[in-house]
Amino acid sequence: MPVNQSQIGGLWSGVRRYNGEYISHEHDHAQIMFALQGRMELEIGGHCAFADTSCGMLIPAGTRHGFLAATNARMFVIELPTHHDVGPGRSFAVTAACRQSVDLMDATLQLAQVLKAPRILARRAIDLARLDAALNAALYEVWRTTPMGGLFFLSPQRFHARLLELTGQTPQSYLRHRRLDAAQRLLRQGLALEATAFQVGYRSASALSFALKRDRQAGARKIRNG
Repeated sequence: MPVNQSQIGGLWSGVRRYNGEYISHEHDHAQIMFALQGRMELEIGGHCAFADTSCGMLIPAGTRHGFLAATNARMFVIELPTHHDVGPGRSFAVTAACRQSVDLMDATLQLAQVLKAPRILARRAIDLARLDAALNAALYEVWRTTPMGGLFFLSPQRFHARLLELTGQTPQSYLRHRRLDAAQRLLRQGLALEATAFQVGYRSASALSFALKRDRQAGARKIRNG
């Protein structure tokens, strides 16, 4: 995907790809970022923080920071001229307006949308890779929202809200997609429909068949032959 960039009067914005760990450093300009894909763990002035698709970060000029980016993280970044004061560092909610402004190639508008975004308090993060690993290891179990949230020490309500922000899916919708993805892989490998249903948490072959036709518009035979 091409990198979109905009620069107006020293104000720069664009999409950057990050991968791996970056040692602590500082800039003579303020930096604002949030994720379009993936996640970034940050250490800012001795404090831990993160940026993902629902939580952005403002890093003031002259503040030492380092970070660890997930593989192929895509971050939207705004860099401000040295004379531009946007106040102290803070986390902010990535609103729909923030996301929509990314493609408009207008750094001034992009900055305005970020500065209007509500500030948020530090909150517990959800590591989607860890969630996926836990679900994939036991898709046959009855996964309710409480044990999913418990993986991250979150109440069911907070976990529901955070996962919805991150993925656009409720916990049960997210689980259903994981189950159907696994079912399709197993069917392509030649496993019988009934055995597949048991492994991925469906009560019967007919229940799995119905879910595949409803959500994936394909029956077991079509999936095997596809």
